[in-house]
Amino acid sequence: MSHSPIRRDVGPFALMLTGLGSIIGSGWLFGAWRAAGLAGPGAVWAWVLGAAIIMTIALTYAELGAMFPESGGMVRYSHYSHGSLVGFIGAWANWIAIVSVIPVEAEASVQYMASWPWQWAQNLYVHMADGHGELTQPGLAIAAVLVIIYFLLNFWSVKLFARSNTAITVFKLVVPAATGLALIASGFHTGNFSVGIHGDAHAIDFAAVLTAVATAGIVFSFNGFQSPVNLAGEAHNPGKSIPFAVIGSIVLATIVYVILQMAYLGAVPPEMLAKAGWHGIDFRSPFAELAIIVNLHWLAMLLYVDAFISPSGTGMTYTATTARMIYGMERNGTMPRILGRIHPKWGVPRPAMWFNLAVSFLFLFFFRGWGTLAAVISVATIISYLTGPVSAMTLRRTAPEMHRPLRIKGLPILAGVAFIMATELLYWATWPLTGEIIVLMVVALPVYLYYQARAGWHDFGRQLKGALWLICYLPAIAAVSWAGSAQFNGHNYLPYGWDLAVVAVFGLVFYLWGVKSGWRTPSVEEALANPTPHH
Repeated sequence: MSHSPIRRDVGPFALMLTGLGSIIGSGWLFGAWRAAGLAGPGAVWAWVLGAAIIMTIALTYAELGAMFPESGGMVRYSHYSHGSLVGFIGAWANWIAIVSVIPVEAEASVQYMASWPWQWAQNLYVHMADGHGELTQPGLAIAAVLVIIYFLLNFWSVKLFARSNTAITVFKLVVPAATGLALIASGFHTGNFSVGIHGDAHAIDFAAVLTAVATAGIVFSFNGFQSPVNLAGEAHNPGKSIPFAVIGSIVLATIVYVILQMAYLGAVPPEMLAKAGWHGIDFRSPFAELAIIVNLHWLAMLLYVDAFISPSGTGMTYTATTARMIYGMERNGTMPRILGRIHPKWGVPRPAMWFNLAVSFLFLFFFRGWGTLAAVISVATIISYLTGPVSAMTLRRTAPEMHRPLRIKGLPILAGVAFIMATELLYWATWPLTGEIIVLMVVALPVYLYYQARAGWHDFGRQLKGALWLICYLPAIAAVSWAGSAQFNGHNYLPYGWDLAVVAVFGLVFYLWGVKSGWRTPSVEEALANPTPHH
């Protein structure tokens, strides 16, 4: 057993279901509508491209997850490869990206309720003057209650979570697939595929497809691949089960998402499109409203039920995951010690759960609609993905003798591609969102400096040297985003096309610098001295 009372009894199939359970949350309920609004029929390509990019990133994390099968692993890997400062920035981005999912899932459930046929339900969500929608006070109150329910279900151990999760996941897979197929069967307007974003003739707008990948909730919709990696510490035989869980969950989810996107594009009544194209279609609960339009009332009912079950399954999974991440950050030495306490009987980090509950409420009250919060989460998620490929490659150099139950073939190329694609994603998210989220990353640095000062600035020079590439990377990408082409909301100093090339070159340079900056950290020495027993 490992030195903490966290149990290892999750098999590969259960692990894959955890991944699927996290991936298929509220993303499918709204993602097809958001992506079509941004990219029209090009949205189908956005899902495929998004899945391919996430797969490259996920595979680098799979090698790391199998190497360090510990709970909350995603926030620990860069700590091993580059020391505490990179570890802190990576962990902070990862934690923000995941803890904010808990309120977004609750918001999704309530937003779907707002198209119920009763007035009180319709009053839960309002369309604002600027075109986006948000929850009203009663809507937020219901969302807050849902967040508390997710919290309580996890408060009493992981076993309950594993049992309820399997049933919920199966339901979550069946309903989206049934929705897609039923809508395709009941009235499919092939003509819709030739209507453009603004109602003109459709031509693939590549920039719009890329922006949809980054901000329409597509990256966000695949985010759940992290759950099997984060639960690696509880996995039985991580070397086999983690890649199986990661690849399996991404492939299955992609199939479901593409069917749904096709169904959505074909099911919208042509007369609605005639008004303003894809961009002008504003649904509260897209698939349920479409089901009612084509007289599939049984499907609408099923969707209203699923709009509680799907997001709640994800909300519960993430409530478990985030608590383990805070526990991991405490082990990194950048969080108060109380947050690393594990309950002796239930084996869950309870103080960390209370902390996350408070933060979830903050997000609820600042971002009151699914669309706004999903865009924020997407960009924070992309920043959190950057460190994985660099860490996986660095550790091959600094700790070659370390036991790797899973060795990814072609990792040097795969990791480079993953890092460059993550950099592109960050750029596609469009200015000023990129800049805003990068500021959110910097806000946390005083916390790190406080813990360094308490430790007497021990070894601070090395930590800074190991992190210099990342500290320069974030403002550099923000600057490129600001100067980039008008297609990505920049100031058009870099013409479209050239901007994508410049971002790729930046990505390559920073990737090589990042891999070079890694060093043999004390954490690696410690991990080699006390290896985790492998089953």
